[in-house]
Amino acid sequence: MSDLPCTERLRFRRLTMADVDELVDLDSDPEVMRFLSGGVATPLATVRDEQLPRLLAQYERHPGLGRWAALDRETGDFLGWFALDPSADGTEAELGYRLRRSTWGLGLATEGSRALVRYAFDTVGVRRVWAETMTVNERSRRVMAKAGLRYLRTFHLQWDHPIPGTEHGEVEYELRAEEWAAAQE
Repeated sequence: MSDLPCTERLRFRRLTMADVDELVDLDSDPEVMRFLSGGVATPLATVRDEQLPRLLAQYERHPGLGRWAALDRETGDFLGWFALDPSADGTEAELGYRLRRSTWGLGLATEGSRALVRYAFDTVGVRRVWAETMTVNERSRRVMAKAGLRYLRTFHLQWDHPIPGTEHGEVEYELRAEEWAAAQE
């Protein structure tokens, strides 16, 4: 399961500790972080000492699932990341992505998400792929739908430090293995 999918414009690879600076730079863009932290950057120490070590440990615990650097297939430039973050037992995966603002509007989020949904069901064999975002994040909601996920529910969480839009709640989208299989026939 180590053969990650490629797309016409994207190549995926495992993250490494050498990606710290790229990840910190990505999370330093207030627009990239708008619907995640209200535009607040993720500190270097958090990426280096907490997030990245946790993500690297997932590769062995749940083969075929995790978070991967997204590279421009022609230049090799770091564009962001895509994820199939595993559930506790590894039978489900949360689709995620975070891309540099310079790539927005080019269809890369949809292209990468579709490839990972296909990979999740056809190669890894998960029973469900799901994703969530803030209700007001229309761009991500469109990507989820274009990747084949369907709206499941709106729900409200309690936040210590709510950001603009949280009053509208979160949305969850999903695609189940049986739905994927039926759509492939």
